[in-house]
Amino acid sequence: MAEDGPDGKQPPIADYGFLSDCHSAALVDRSGSVDWWCLPRFDSSSVLGRLLDPAAGHWSLRPVDDFSSERGYVGDTLVLRTVLSSASGTVSVTDALLLEPGARGHEIGLRSPHVLLRRVMGEQGTVRMSTDLSVRMEYGRTEPHLRHLPGGVEAKGGPVTLTLSTEVPLDLDGGSVLGEFDVTTGDVIDLRLSYAPSFGPGSHTTDVPSLEDTLEGWTSWTAQHTGYDGDYADQVRRSSLVLQGLTYGPSGAIVAAATTSLPETMGGALNFDYRYAWLRDLSFTMRSLWLAACPAEPARLFGWLADSAGHVRDELIQIMYGVEGERDLTEHVLEHLDGYRDSAPVRVGNEAWEQNQLDVFGEVLDAAHLLKDQLGDLEPPTQQMLVALADRAARRWQEPDAGMWESRDIPRAYTSSKVMCWVALDRAIELAPRLGTTADPEAWVKARDAVRSVVLDRAWSERAGAYAGALGSDDLDASVLLLPLVGFLPATDERMWSTIEAVERELGQGGLVRRWPSDPSGFLICTYWLVECLAMAGQPDRARSWFLSATRHANDLGLLAEEADPHTGELLGNYPQAFSHVGLINAAWRLGQPSAGTHQQGGAAHVIKTP
Repeated sequence: MAEDGPDGKQPPIADYGFLSDCHSAALVDRSGSVDWWCLPRFDSSSVLGRLLDPAAGHWSLRPVDDFSSERGYVGDTLVLRTVLSSASGTVSVTDALLLEPGARGHEIGLRSPHVLLRRVMGEQGTVRMSTDLSVRMEYGRTEPHLRHLPGGVEAKGGPVTLTLSTEVPLDLDGGSVLGEFDVTTGDVIDLRLSYAPSFGPGSHTTDVPSLEDTLEGWTSWTAQHTGYDGDYADQVRRSSLVLQGLTYGPSGAIVAAATTSLPETMGGALNFDYRYAWLRDLSFTMRSLWLAACPAEPARLFGWLADSAGHVRDELIQIMYGVEGERDLTEHVLEHLDGYRDSAPVRVGNEAWEQNQLDVFGEVLDAAHLLKDQLGDLEPPTQQMLVALADRAARRWQEPDAGMWESRDIPRAYTSSKVMCWVALDRAIELAPRLGTTADPEAWVKARDAVRSVVLDRAWSERAGAYAGALGSDDLDASVLLLPLVGFLPATDERMWSTIEAVERELGQGGLVRRWPSDPSGFLICTYWLVECLAMAGQPDRARSWFLSATRHANDLGLLAEEADPHTGELLGNYPQAFSHVGLINAAWRLGQPSAGTHQQGGAAHVIKTP
C-alpha cells in the first residue's frame, strides 16, 4: 500500500481517522501515518503537519513489506484499531490520544496527559515493522534537537518537547527517529509519544495513562448518552462521539473542525482555519447535543458562551471565539507550506472574527430559549447579554452583513440574516419575563413583525419561484432552508414549499445540495437541512432518500467533512466537520417525527397559503 495519495501527494481526506483527547486532535491515515497533531490545543501549532505539506512532520508506523489494511473504532470510542496484513503475517495497530487516568463520563477531557499511544500487536505470523517519527514544530518551521534517553528519544524544539518511549531500538537520522522491529504472534509493543512544554512546569501527576483506562473512559461517556433511540441510531451515536471529540474539555467549546485549510475545491484558495468555536452554529449544535447526548453538554456550551462574551456593550458581537474565549483570532498565511495537495494558501486564524454577521443574535437567543428550563433563574450577566442581543437585533436588522457563508466581498441584505434577527426577537419576547427590568418586549414585538413583513415581501422572487438568498435578488441560496427549521414559516406554506422544491431541483446534484448554483461542491449541512424540510412537509420518502445520499459520503469510520464533490464523492473541506455531524443528528431525529399538519396527496405536500 502506498503511503501517499496520487502523484506522491497526501491521501484523500476520507483516508484519515480521527483521534481526540478533548484538548487536541490527531489524524492518522489507512497506512499508519499520523499526519496531523497540534499541541497542546486544537488551535495550537502542529508538530505533525504533513497533512498540509510533505515536509511538515509525520509519524509512520507500518510493515516494511507491501501490505493491506482494514480499520475501525474500538466499540463506541475514538480509539482506532487498524489491521495490517502482509505476505508474512498480520499485526494490529491501536492508536489513541490517551485520556486522564480515572476520568469517566463527563469528566473525560477536563484534563489531558497529551500522550499519543500506538500499540502494535502480533496477530499472526511474523511482520517486520518500521517506524519513522519526523517531528516538525511550529507548522514545520522547526526541526527539533534529538537525543537518546533511557528507553526512548527526546525531541525538543521551540516551545514543545516530545518524548518517544518504547522498547524498540531507535536510530537518529538527521531530523528523524527511525527503527525496525519484528512482531510475532502474541507480541505487544507500545510506542508512546508524550508532550511537555519546553519551558515552565509540565504535568505534576505520577499516574501513567493507559490504553485500557482510555477505552473505559470513552465507554463510560457513551453509557451516559444512550437516550436517542430513533432512526439511524448507529450514525447518530458515532456523530455524537465526533462532537465530543471536537469539544475542548476545559471549557466545553466545540471547534468547527479539527483542521485548518483543507480546501473547498482541490487546488483552490478557499482554505480557512476552523479550529475555533462559532456562535453561528450554536443553536443547531445544542439541539443535536440535546438529542444525541444529554442536557449537560448544551448547558455547558452555553456557559462557555456567556463567559466568553463578557459584558456586551456597543462593540461588535463576535461570531466566533477561541476555545478558552479568546477574541483576537487574527488571520495570517503560512507561506512556507504548500497546502493540502498544493491547495494554497494555508491560513492560521480566521478574519471572520471581525465580520458583521447579524445571524449571531438569533443563534444565541435561540440557544437560550432551547435551554430555558435547564438554565433556571438567569444571572444578571446572562440577562444583560440576552437583552443586549435582542436590542441590537431590533436596531440593526435592516443593515447588510457578511451572511452565514462569511462572504469576504461587499455586505448584502441576506435573507437568512434577517430571519435570524426575527428569531432573536421572537425568542427574546418569550424569554422576556426572565430577562429582568431592562427587557423591552413591546419594542421587540414591533421589530419582529417588521422583519417578517419585509422578508415575506422582499425576499420572494417571482422569477426564481422561491425565497432568494438576499432581499431583492433572484439568486437561489440553500440558506433559505432555515426558514422552516427556525419556525419562521411552515414547510407547507405555499411559497416555502415552492422554495424547497426549487432548492432540491436547482441546487441538488449528485445526492448533495450546493449552496448556490455556481457552487462546485455539495454542502453536507445544506443537504441535511433539505432532509428536515422535506420531512416537515410530509415527504418522508424523499427526505429519507436525501439523508441516505448525504450520509453515504461519510468514510468507513462514519466521519464527514464540510463538503463533497458531487461528481466523485470525494470529501472536501475541513475535517471532521462538526456542523455536518450536527446536521446528520438533527435530520435523523426529524425523520422519526410526525410532520404535524401535513399529509401526502398524490406524492406532493399539502400546502397552505402564506399568511
